[in-house]
Amino acid sequence: MLTRSIPVPSLVAFASVLFARPAAAHVDYVTDGPGAAIDGLQFLAEVLSNPVNAAVFAVSGLGITAAVAVYLWVRPTITDIVILREKLAGYADLVPWMLRLAVGLPLVGAGFQGYLFAPTVVVDTAANPVIRVVFIGLGFCVLFGLATRIVSTIGLLTYAWALSVDTGVILALEYVPVFVALLILGGGRPSADDMLQEVASTDGTYYGRIDPVHHLKGFLDETTDPFRRYVPTILRVGTGLAFVYLGLVQKLADPGSGLLVVEKYNLTAVVPVDPGLWVVGAGVTEIAVGLALIAGFFTRGAAAASFVLFTTTLFGLPDDPVLAHVTLFGIASAVFTLGAGPFSFDQWFGRPALDDSESVVPSD
Repeated sequence: MLTRSIPVPSLVAFASVLFARPAAAHVDYVTDGPGAAIDGLQFLAEVLSNPVNAAVFAVSGLGITAAVAVYLWVRPTITDIVILREKLAGYADLVPWMLRLAVGLPLVGAGFQGYLFAPTVVVDTAANPVIRVVFIGLGFCVLFGLATRIVSTIGLLTYAWALSVDTGVILALEYVPVFVALLILGGGRPSADDMLQEVASTDGTYYGRIDPVHHLKGFLDETTDPFRRYVPTILRVGTGLAFVYLGLVQKLADPGSGLLVVEKYNLTAVVPVDPGLWVVGAGVTEIAVGLALIAGFFTRGAAAASFVLFTTTLFGLPDDPVLAHVTLFGIASAVFTLGAGPFSFDQWFGRPALDDSESVVPSD
């Protein structure tokens, strides 16, 4: 018998919207400076000592926990989810394209606007024109899918250099798993690499006679092929770490800055709760989504919840830089497409009730 119920991912997404909404953002991107110095643990204790706040957290937490427990116990087969999972598996070969768009556009924007990965790490490109050239060049090469693996390696090295220059670059941590994934996958299709490979591998072509990278690409494809199955793991863990950092460091450990966001956008008028509850709720939600992604727990549901968070952030905070979230949108889309991958709860627990964790990007 087909059992129908509200899937847990939908409940998680709803709870994420309820508690985080526009407060779930890179706080530094929408505030002019640091907020008041407030001890995070003391702030958390004060917020949860309020009976209303404590009741909201207790009811919502117990509700979500109960829903997850029931779902895991019953494990209903929902036809809609099965069809969706099968359809998403057919999109796996487009993941490199998703990831290239996700980092290529922001890199070009960073080069033209003059910042290092994170919009808060501004540089004087007039005095350092090489930085502009490097970022714009990286961005366009990634967008076109030209020498993708080489460019991704350069991107990783550039990120490491930028992090050594200013630790604020860690706000853009999501670039790292995307670069690593592209290093493994290559440009995919459509891409300049794929087109040139086809021309170079065809007998009688002029380009095939002078192609300098045809054999190198073949060697790299063969070398990285065993690692393709780990791409979903790399992407979800990388995304999860970014979420945990935002929730723990930018919200719970620095509630003063979070309160500035709540005050600036009058978020208590959107949902009339204590400002502290907004900040703590946003932090806890981001940490919960991040840990779910790291563990591979209801991975597609967690990816969908993160997508909802990004969307509500952009609509709720009109001056939040759009380019700063393009990479997050892209990586969340890739995780939603591929599922959990190896070393995940979803894979360990099995199916059909849970996400398909065997989606692997096919070889070129």
